[in-house]
Amino acid sequence: MDATELLTADHNRLRGLFARFESAKEEDDLEQMTALTATILAELEVHTTIEEEIFYPELVDLNEEIHESITEGIEEHNVAKKQMAEVAGMPPDTDEWAAKVTVLLEVVEHHKDEEESTLFPKVRSATSADDREQLGVRLDARKAQLGAPTLADKSDLTKQELVDLAKEQEIPGRSTMSQEELAATVAPPPSP
Repeated sequence: MDATELLTADHNRLRGLFARFESAKEEDDLEQMTALTATILAELEVHTTIEEEIFYPELVDLNEEIHESITEGIEEHNVAKKQMAEVAGMPPDTDEWAAKVTVLLEVVEHHKDEEESTLFPKVRSATSADDREQLGVRLDARKAQLGAPTLADKSDLTKQELVDLAKEQEIPGRSTMSQEELAATVAPPPSP
């Protein structure tokens, strides 16, 4: 899968987690909020790691515009990591914790939107489809090493099963996704 598509799939999985967190927050469901936050923090850790170890270094010297976007992206990661550490270090039964999580979600949402609207189009213009595919394979392999969901984890699921998971996980844009996009986006079903 194209590296920019793989990263966008991660973004969409996070968007689904964010929506579910907001619903749990509205329902004052602390247990669900806490569980979702743990998943969000784990997903963000993997996502920032693969971008910083593989994606950014591979592309940073393609041109000045990409270099600037990546430099800004790294700084946004630093802000998010600081916020993640603060969230992880607070008891979840406080108003401050919920506020910190909300700010983290806002910071990450801004970063994702900026990558998708600014960086990824520049990367697609400056690289070949084959290069992006190879980079996507490396990103997915690193995700596997980090214990995160990969395409292979969902290769045996039908498109309908993937659609059902995407609906359950509140993945935005699921109705227009291909089977491969759905497989990259959804978290695997719980083990029986």
